[in-house]
Amino acid sequence: MPAKKIRKAVFPVAGLGTRFLPATKATPKEMLTVVDRPVIQHVVDEAKAAGIEHFVFVTGRGKGVIEDHFDKNYELDDTLARRDKKEAIAILKEQLPAAGTTSFTRQQEPLGLGHAVWCARDIVGDEPFALILPDMLHLAKKSCLAEMIDVYDEAGGGNVVAVYEVPDDQTHQYGIVGRGEDVGKGFAMTSMVEKPKKGTAQSNLAISGRYILQPEIFDLLSKQEPGAGGEIQLTDSMLKLADAQPFSGFQFSGKVFDTGSKLGFLAANVAYGLAREEVSADFRAEIEALLKG
Repeated sequence: MPAKKIRKAVFPVAGLGTRFLPATKATPKEMLTVVDRPVIQHVVDEAKAAGIEHFVFVTGRGKGVIEDHFDKNYELDDTLARRDKKEAIAILKEQLPAAGTTSFTRQQEPLGLGHAVWCARDIVGDEPFALILPDMLHLAKKSCLAEMIDVYDEAGGGNVVAVYEVPDDQTHQYGIVGRGEDVGKGFAMTSMVEKPKKGTAQSNLAISGRYILQPEIFDLLSKQEPGAGGEIQLTDSMLKLADAQPFSGFQFSGKVFDTGSKLGFLAANVAYGLAREEVSADFRAEIEALLKG
């Protein structure tokens, strides 16, 4: 029997973005731009390229502009039409989700990633779903989530976690998975440890903020006791789910950027700028000139 199709993706966007103050005082961190589009648009584009049909945003206070971004702006559309800005109109039309394919729900308190995911339970319902952390941008020719869905289909279902290699001396900063036997594009996961002590990690494969999860995770999250930082930790419930269901890993071979950090955000702008054909040559020349001093 084929695995259930992955139709929905959940995007937790309720975070305060304190590492980017004062830029995020009035602007959600997810709306900071990498080249010419907000971070949240990049990850939604990744989901669309993977065939996702419904986009679920878990928001908080002050995040209404995210909802506006994925809506029509009649005044802007009219102005562009009157000025015959056909290219700009086409760009806006391309990024606009179809009617009825976006849902927004509130996480009223900052109780952790696990709690944010749990807030989407009634919208997701009883079906497997993708979970995408918007801070983590994945740059490659093919959507990371699309590759994960390939792994999910090959495995006949279950759960899938994307990972990438990090330096051995930094594994204590990440969620680390153990790697078992290779299966098609993926591999069997043998363990998950959140920020292992130095020198104890089973591998250098860090969780990269992309998941495919079965709906049973919601029941586990509803009963999950607060963990590190007094928050509901997604990893704690995933470990319980792994006792009953298989987990596959997918090693992403592209570049991963944590845009929640200043360094990752700046690096993402450089990498995505160099990947854009219309600006890459001139941008590279500018970078080289700056480096020469």
